[in-house]
Amino acid sequence: MKKVKITVLETTLNKALAQEYGAEGLTACPMLRKGQVFYADYAKPEGFCDEAWKAIYQYAFALAHGAEADVFYYGDWIRTPGVAICCCNDGLRPVIFKLEATDETSHMDYTPVR
Repeated sequence: MKKVKITVLETTLNKALAQEYGAEGLTACPMLRKGQVFYADYAKPEGFCDEAWKAIYQYAFALAHGAEADVFYYGDWIRTPGVAICCCNDGLRPVIFKLEATDETSHMDYTPVR
């Protein structure tokens, strides 16, 4: 299994929807910032948003196990092999991520229970 590089491409705010449905003073995601980088494999990276991880983990898992971009959506989505562009599921302020397969081998931190 390889590590997957996750880069925050954008933090967004849909102002019209936020004005209609959002809490007073809602802003773009306060947890993540553009340019932030994380590395993942089978587990959520430390400091990464739980909800964002739920939305993108299947792509990270697939890329960590060697999937190419043509596997996703019948090959009509991303032109670069080993890359996925995903976002979290916050409809008012989604964060956009670039996931990239790396050549770096992932090592599980496994401590047996006795």
